[in-house]
Amino acid sequence: MKRHPLPLNVRLSILTAAALILFLTGIDRLVPYGTAAEPAVPSQLTDQQFWNLSRDSSEADGVFRSDNLLSNETTFQFVIPDVLKAAKQGRVYMGVGPEQNFTYMAALKPSMAVIIDIRHGNLDVQLMYKALFELSKDRAEFVSRLFSRKRPAGLTAKSTVDEIFSAFLKADGSKDLYEENLKAVNDLLVKKHGFPLTDGDLEGIRWAMSNYYQFGPSISYNSSLSANVPPSIVGAIGGNRGGNNGVTYASLMMSNDGNGESRSFLASEENFAFLKDLESRNMVVPVVGDFGGDKAIRAVGTYLKGAGAMVSAFYLSNVEQFLNQDGKWDKFCASVASLPIDETSMFIRSGGGRGGRGFGGGVQNSSSNNMMGDLAPCLGKR
Repeated sequence: MKRHPLPLNVRLSILTAAALILFLTGIDRLVPYGTAAEPAVPSQLTDQQFWNLSRDSSEADGVFRSDNLLSNETTFQFVIPDVLKAAKQGRVYMGVGPEQNFTYMAALKPSMAVIIDIRHGNLDVQLMYKALFELSKDRAEFVSRLFSRKRPAGLTAKSTVDEIFSAFLKADGSKDLYEENLKAVNDLLVKKHGFPLTDGDLEGIRWAMSNYYQFGPSISYNSSLSANVPPSIVGAIGGNRGGNNGVTYASLMMSNDGNGESRSFLASEENFAFLKDLESRNMVVPVVGDFGGDKAIRAVGTYLKGAGAMVSAFYLSNVEQFLNQDGKWDKFCASVASLPIDETSMFIRSGGGRGGRGFGGGVQNSSSNNMMGDLAPCLGKR
């Protein structure tokens, strides 16, 4: 039988398609970290995946001397320019505590974020924020919902963060708006996402929102000392909280990076929109865990390695001060050394931290340091 070769254009099309298939099936092996193919984490998590990752990575609830409604770090933006010179955007961000994480995330544009805190109350605060981001169409609506204040007239997408908070500082709280917002937050988390929140979780969210409503944008690190005793799930044991430094939510949002550039997560609609999208895709995962414990950090590391991800930055606040006091820093060091990191991964700290060659008290003088350099004594033990 005489064979009839395919036309040249058809043969070229087949060869091109075959080459493309080979390239796509092998792309995860061919493309190194730091290229356009990064990140390797999913583009979004289902509600079940989000909840499972949070639950399965978490340790038993712990306690600290204070609740976790607000930072008191006045220089937290100062490190951002240097961090952006070293750390790569689009990777995984890790952190601890409440709202300051959003400012670092707005700068680093992570594909995913994991927030680890010893207090279960911080998980509930992060869930509250998740709902508020999803419910709000812009910055002004977000601030309105957070503090249960009616949106002042005249605020637009072009309003500066100073204009937004100056307007809300003059607004009165609304009990009706608080009840409406609390219900909306709970309904979104339980009914829309299907998260199996306990009565304790719901009480933790109520505690947080009631304080933001009561004190408004003038809430400070110590404000809730004058409120009712927090529920046990919050994980605050009371006692001396340390200095307030005259910091309020409004002053934190209206601060800058020391060079005159405002970098807070509410400084622009672009920052807000990025976080709203990240939260809507379930890519900010709260975890209960002790930095000096055996599970949380390592469990997150196992997940990230399985996803082929890389950590860009890990915000520690001044937790190392307490790890050192409790003799847990070496265990923390070994756990963090097990994370997927490289020479561009950065620690962000308040206070002296390990990078300051000490564990300086206080929370000012924010600093950043290369993770691999600081973890050198532990890298062989991971």
